Amino acid sequence: MTEIQKNLIAGEWQAGEGEIENRNPSDLSDLVGLFAQASSDQLDATLAQTRSAQQEWAAYGMERKQAVLMAIGTELMTRAEELGTLLSREEGKPLAEGRGEIYRAGQFFTYYAAECLRQLGENADSVRAGVEIDVRREPVGTVAIISPWNFPTATAAWKIAPALCYGNAVVWKPANVTPASAVALTEIIARQDIPRGLFSLVMGAGRSIGQRLVESPQIDAISFTGSVPVGKGIAAAAIQNLTKVQMEMGSKNALAVMDDADLDLAVTLAVGGAFGGTGQKCTASSRLVVHEAVHDAFVEKLVAGTQAMTVGHALESGTQMGPVVSKQQLADNLAYVDLGRSEGAELACGGQRLERATEGFYMSPGVFLNTTNQMRINREEMFAPLTSVIKVASYDEALSVVNDTNFGLTSGIVTRSLARATHFRRNARTGVVTVNLPTAGTDYHVPFGGRGDSSYGPREQGKAAAEFYTTVKTAYISAGPV
Repeated sequence: MTEIQKNLIAGEWQAGEGEIENRNPSDLSDLVGLFAQASSDQLDATLAQTRSAQQEWAAYGMERKQAVLMAIGTELMTRAEELGTLLSREEGKPLAEGRGEIYRAGQFFTYYAAECLRQLGENADSVRAGVEIDVRREPVGTVAIISPWNFPTATAAWKIAPALCYGNAVVWKPANVTPASAVALTEIIARQDIPRGLFSLVMGAGRSIGQRLVESPQIDAISFTGSVPVGKGIAAAAIQNLTKVQMEMGSKNALAVMDDADLDLAVTLAVGGAFGGTGQKCTASSRLVVHEAVHDAFVEKLVAGTQAMTVGHALESGTQMGPVVSKQQLADNLAYVDLGRSEGAELACGGQRLERATEGFYMSPGVFLNTTNQMRINREEMFAPLTSVIKVASYDEALSVVNDTNFGLTSGIVTRSLARATHFRRNARTGVVTVNLPTAGTDYHVPFGGRGDSSYGPREQGKAAAEFYTTVKTAYISAGPV
């Protein structure tokens, strides 16, 4: 009998009120495991423990906290092959991507391990004689982290690491689609020198455990990555308790290809940006805005490159694109293929379910041509291995199309013109801008976030994370006469 993987509740591994199956999307006969679903009573119990645990953790010396985060990061990097294989097995991304994600997650922890030693405050003289001012940051308290399935370890890590770095307790509700990676990371964290109950894993459905978590007055801050509708629901619940929120949500990223672009580079960036991670990433290049002077040549190379991609089992050598994550995701993706055709777009290639040696949720990467920016396939986040080409007549039109969206996470331009690159970098209304680089792929030591429906609240990553995971205290000191 398969052992049920448990939740970490108030410092103890506990079974829940039920369990779910987790199967490999590359091979549905492969049962990854059974995973406990936390009950509302267990959530309440772990929340009751976090306040005292957080106070104990905040009192740890800087080097003691630094050693904990360094140990977590080092173990993740050391075990990248093993844990990357597990991640790819349950999520479906090719092994190279799974391995890379685990290693990057480790780097988040080692980066914030160093930040434990860099928490410097400010001081100032008051406008009042004899008064000095001290400004410092303190932990916000207990942080609820709600993370997605598409980067089950990396996205969680870039939230958990700064939360712990700045002295907070963490209650983590991961996506139910990828529970194995969550348990693996929790096991590493739980082994460290941390107070009992400081870190909790509460796997469960969003409509029950997730909702109760975000409505709890014992939560001081909520960091969420997911869809816009869910994010808006979390914000509505959080405001009832004036809980601090940080949300990364949808996107509709555009890569602009100009008439002076290196077309081979542009195609490489477009294919990698659109279909890396099976298109299941918030930074995917889902709109390709192409100058009419190079449109036909670009499309020819793009379609050829897309058709040449090897779609297969995530753990097989040579696989460039794995399956989508679930049956529901596949159905949603194929529905967008039908929608695009009904809107008048031409499906130049792909967009079909594929059969492979093992039963899984395989789909060929697809390219839409003759699309307009008003089509729903260019307005809504598809989260699929699908991309659309939009033809434009000028740089000015390209910039206008890039900015014509409710989202604003990433955008990019491919050009040899320094003037255009500079103008685009200054005028693209996105939180991240790339020049001659894919729209996907960001560094961990600098801020990440978007505009519009893409993000709400303080930025993630780098030193910017302190804005969310801490609160500012200003102290006035009068020493009195000498």
